[in-house]
Amino acid sequence: QVQLVESGGGLVQPGGSLRLSCAASGRDFSIKTMSWYRQAPGKERELLASITSDGSTNYADSVKGRFAISRDNAKNTVYLQMNSLKPEDTAVYYCKAIVKYGLFDYQYWGQGTQVTVSS
Repeated sequence: QVQLVESGGGLVQPGGSLRLSCAASGRDFSIKTMSWYRQAPGKERELLASITSDGSTNYADSVKGRFAISRDNAKNTVYLQMNSLKPEDTAVYYCKAIVKYGLFDYQYWGQGTQVTVSS
């Protein structure tokens, strides 16, 4: 089993910045891809950004140029730096990890952290 714990959410004014963190813990696992998603009320969960174990990244058009994903493999932690935040970025943000145990891959989600962008 792997546990993902997110932190860093909160209330920020439009144009502000936040940095989310997601730390993975467990035993005998290898993390492959880590991703950030968000879900606003009444909307589907949206993939924002992902990063592979070798550092390759992908971004949704809605956040490209404003958000940056990074990871610290030694700490099993992924980050999401969010700049130039807009009210429409308000949502619950989730991290997801694809973890390799032996021959198989498994998917784990964090509990989510609320981000509210409002003046």
